[in-house]
Amino acid sequence: MSVTTLNSAIGQSAMESLLNQDAVRLQRDAQSLSHGVGDNPSMPAFEQMLRRVDDRDQAAAARMEAVERGESDDLVGAMLASQEAGLSFSMLMQVRNKVVGAVDELIKLQL
Repeated sequence: MSVTTLNSAIGQSAMESLLNQDAVRLQRDAQSLSHGVGDNPSMPAFEQMLRRVDDRDQAAAARMEAVERGESDDLVGAMLASQEAGLSFSMLMQVRNKVVGAVDELIKLQL
């Protein structure tokens, strides 16, 4: 087995492991939303999701800023955090659009 094949196999298995961890975390988040209870039971689930999306965005911005200043050399981690924050925001906007569409349908109903 060549060195490049070994490196790509190790990198691929590490990537699969990270993807599996992300899938488990996303499933846990989805379950907490469906039950309406998250980290803080006194706070509504949607507000918790808004805070999580904002936290991810701020963390990604901080990591990118650290790379830009030369304080960190983890460019790949910063880019992944940025992509994750972008996907979180996109998913949040899709949920928002579904809710707005449902409210519009309810308004159109004749009683």
